[in-house]
Amino acid sequence: MGTQEPAGKSQPGFRRIFAVIATGEGISAVDLVLYSMLIFVPIAFIVGFAGLGGIWEFLTSALAIVPMAKLLGTATEELSARVGSGLGGLLNATFGNATELIIAFFALQAGLTTVVKASITGSIIGNLLFVLGLAIVAGGARREKQTFNATAASASSSQMTVAIAALIIPAVFVAASATTSHSETTLEGISVAVAVILLLTYFAQLLFSLRTHSHLYQEEALEEVGGNVWPIRKSLIVLAICAIIIGFLSEFLVQGVEYLTSTLGWNELFVGVILVAIVGNAAEHMSAVTVALKDRMNLSMSIALGSSTQIALFVAPLLVFVGYFMGGSSQLTLLFHPVEIVGIVLAVLIVDIVSRDGESNWLEGVQLLAVYAILAVAFFVLE
Repeated sequence: MGTQEPAGKSQPGFRRIFAVIATGEGISAVDLVLYSMLIFVPIAFIVGFAGLGGIWEFLTSALAIVPMAKLLGTATEELSARVGSGLGGLLNATFGNATELIIAFFALQAGLTTVVKASITGSIIGNLLFVLGLAIVAGGARREKQTFNATAASASSSQMTVAIAALIIPAVFVAASATTSHSETTLEGISVAVAVILLLTYFAQLLFSLRTHSHLYQEEALEEVGGNVWPIRKSLIVLAICAIIIGFLSEFLVQGVEYLTSTLGWNELFVGVILVAIVGNAAEHMSAVTVALKDRMNLSMSIALGSSTQIALFVAPLLVFVGYFMGGSSQLTLLFHPVEIVGIVLAVLIVDIVSRDGESNWLEGVQLLAVYAILAVAFFVLE
């Protein structure tokens, strides 16, 4: 086990951001680069509102979301020191997925249902393989091993198995009906029914993690550490401000996605699974890796696995209802591409194997990243 930084070590707030960038004192080189990227926030707004469009709108909005996600992650880490790692991980995943929801909403309005489905897939496999893989490599680079609560990780893996069933059934229905006639209305009805079940399962998970088995998600050692931790009110205000700004940036991002897919002819699956998912889940990327470096693997696992289950059990079914009420080309079903389903199954399988013993090392992180890279290549060449 490595040396753990005090949970009470306060991170820079908004008033210190420019001083931090100017002096570089009391901050890591990585954080200094991230905070310096805040310059892209006004640039993205200028490009977006000026209607410049094209690849520049996608790039500037994507780059602007990254430092805002860092600030969001910092506020969540401070909040977790007050309320515990279980609720802290839940809040982080929720605010990260708020960005995903906003991106998906504007994409649905534009009729980009394939991109929306791909971003759901990308968020799930991205958090399970890319985010968790990076966190394990970063945290285990200077340690022989890191430990976490295997029971809590197993519960998340079981929830993802439920999500896999929800994705497979509509595909099986279409395959079984290949020789007979089935209406789009029937598929939509199945998707809505499955969405309801997923939401009920998600609320059951909330009851499990926050009430009946909350002790599985706590890091008792951290709760004994005092220090200059942000007040809860300050953390919540920073979270809210970041979420609002990211919301505007997400609208610009979607407009850039339309340019990539319609004008440049990029594969919608690759754009959604890889590009949009990475940007939309930047908060989880930053936070999970940061806390893993501090040897807080319970919180890191809670962020990565919690975000995946929220995407599968909350965001996906919620988007089904949003698309249903929007109607027309915005209608979203749970019928996913076979490669997407295979990717999610593989991701859940390998994460379950890695997390089963409650220990991790850097090689297991490399293995997760390797599977993610293989899937990325497959989506890139897929036609």
